[in-house]
Amino acid sequence: MRVLSIALFLSMAAISSVAHAQAPATPDGAALKTFTSSTEIVDLIAKAKADRKNGEPMIAERILSLAPYRATLEYRAGLAPAAVHEKDAEMMVVLEGSGSITTGGTLVDEKRTNAANLSGSGIAGGTTQALKKGDVLIVPEKTPHQTKPADGDVLVLMTFHVPRPVGVVWP
Repeated sequence: MRVLSIALFLSMAAISSVAHAQAPATPDGAALKTFTSSTEIVDLIAKAKADRKNGEPMIAERILSLAPYRATLEYRAGLAPAAVHEKDAEMMVVLEGSGSITTGGTLVDEKRTNAANLSGSGIAGGTTQALKKGDVLIVPEKTPHQTKPADGDVLVLMTFHVPRPVGVVWP
C-alpha cells in the first residue's frame, strides 16, 4: 500500500509539473497566472531585493497575468521616474515600507516611453500623500504620478493596471 501511495504521489507531481509548464500564454508572452500565495509574494520580494543592482530605483516582478490585466510587485528602493499611463488606471496596494506619492501636476522633462505611457524626471505641482503598509489607492489614467520611499526605507507595492472599457467615460 505504501509503494502504491508513493507511486500515486509521484505521478500526480509529474502531471502537475507538466500542466504548469504548459500553461497558456498571455498576448504579451507571459504565462497565464491567476493565483499567487502569500509565500510566493515573500519570495518575490526577496528576489527583487537580490536582483537590484547598482542602485536601481525599482525592480518589478510579475504577480498575476490574465490579459488584459496584470498585477506586478514593485520593489522601490529609490526615486523612480514619474509616469503617466494614458490608457490605464493604476491601483496600488502598499505591501511593505513607507513613503509618499505625488499625483497630478505636470511631468518635468516629459518623454514618450511607448505608445501608451509617458515618463519624466519629476512632477511640477501635484498633491503629495504619505503612504504606509496597507494603504490602497488608484491613480486615474492620464494622471502624472511618482512614488518615493521614505528615507532609509523601501516601498513595496502591488500595482494593478486597469484598462478603460470601450465606451466607458470616467470623470
